[in-house]
Amino acid sequence: MQSTRFDILQQGLAHLATPLSALPGALWPGLPVMAGQRMLAMQFQFAQSERWTPAQIAAAQFSQIELLLRHARDTVTFYRERYAGFDLDGPMDAASFSRLPLLRREDIQQHYAALRSTRVPADHGKIIESSTSGSTGKPIRFAGTMACDALWHAFTLRDHLWHRREFAGKLAAIRARVAPGGSASWGESTDAVFRTGPAVMCNNEMPIAEQAQWLMREDPDYLISVASNVQALARYCTRAGLKPSRLKEVRTYGEALHPDARGEIAAAWGVPVTDMYSCREAGYLALQCPQHDHYHVQSEGVYIELLREDGSACAPGETGQVVITVLHNFAMPLIRYAIGDHAEAGAPCDCGRGLPVIRRIHGRVRNMLRLPDGGARYPRFGETQFAGIAPVRQFQVIQRSLHVIEVALVVERTLTAAEEESLRALIGKNLGCDFDIGFSYHAEIPRLVSGKYEDFRSEVQA
Repeated sequence: MQSTRFDILQQGLAHLATPLSALPGALWPGLPVMAGQRMLAMQFQFAQSERWTPAQIAAAQFSQIELLLRHARDTVTFYRERYAGFDLDGPMDAASFSRLPLLRREDIQQHYAALRSTRVPADHGKIIESSTSGSTGKPIRFAGTMACDALWHAFTLRDHLWHRREFAGKLAAIRARVAPGGSASWGESTDAVFRTGPAVMCNNEMPIAEQAQWLMREDPDYLISVASNVQALARYCTRAGLKPSRLKEVRTYGEALHPDARGEIAAAWGVPVTDMYSCREAGYLALQCPQHDHYHVQSEGVYIELLREDGSACAPGETGQVVITVLHNFAMPLIRYAIGDHAEAGAPCDCGRGLPVIRRIHGRVRNMLRLPDGGARYPRFGETQFAGIAPVRQFQVIQRSLHVIEVALVVERTLTAAEEESLRALIGKNLGCDFDIGFSYHAEIPRLVSGKYEDFRSEVQA
């Protein structure tokens, strides 16, 4: 009976964000396991640094950038050649840093091996290799370390704490390439520190009507998915009169969240919408302010420049290309990396945080695939496998009708009939319906006037 009361009390305290204790007999204050202690130490530092002045934050960032630049010059072939003639031994500031050339997706595609460090510090942990899904139509491979992964989890926890989520609640996630199922907790970002409620997951390739029924059955406290999928789900639920009874907040990621979409989602379920800005190769770039709809750059992990066409920095209210420097990736340094997005610079925030502000993100937009039976779902193409089949540099999938798909390609050379057929089979398998798939070839696939890039576009009316 005593242990039962202990468990009940501990669950109640976790609901109030009191850390779990790994020490028997010590409930409060919590003494977490070592991984939890490290996570809380990061949160303590974040709580201090987010209140620094912009000048203090920039000074700390450039101290880190100086270390990163010298490591890149000394251990990365690509940067050793690119930075020849630049003085990287002295102090660095925004003006001198801006003179370094940009790293572009094409550079990563063509020079992956040369961008890898030959001497990754052992204490940064295991090297993790992965690839992007091609959010700009140009999929890439990249590498990071366990240290990068640890920062990703730390920023995830910061987002939970900023928005005062109740850890005892149930989390529902609708994601790509996952098997439906559930777990007893929210995952690695919270487990070492807090006891949470359960998490459930389904695949966003499931038709929207089925997602809606799944959402009603699970009745979660929190829902997270890509922006376009949540918008389509909100529209369906509005028409069908469906509203999960316990839902407290919707979180979106992975795509640009248009203000109209934010309003539509909030109206559908009567809950706030919290967006986050991230990319696979760099982790979190910016998190939504707890008091506003704009975003705070996660300056402890990334240095972000918003640049005009002439390369100068945008003023608040101006939109420019997003250029990032990942501060702690010593396995494959990404320095002044133009990720392919555009964003609007924001003025300093009145919330008291000195972290730079992004007012609005103009990233990619992905439409829903319209199915011949009248349904719709989030599309998947198998794009991470394109490079293994043919020399594809950029792609865009266009649904011309309920039965016709066009795949626009930028390639290094003319594809063989066998390569085209292999791509056609891969795309058809992933789309999941019997579409007529054809190819068109281009020198470049441009962005929209807004600066957004669509890797998929449907011309079929909803």
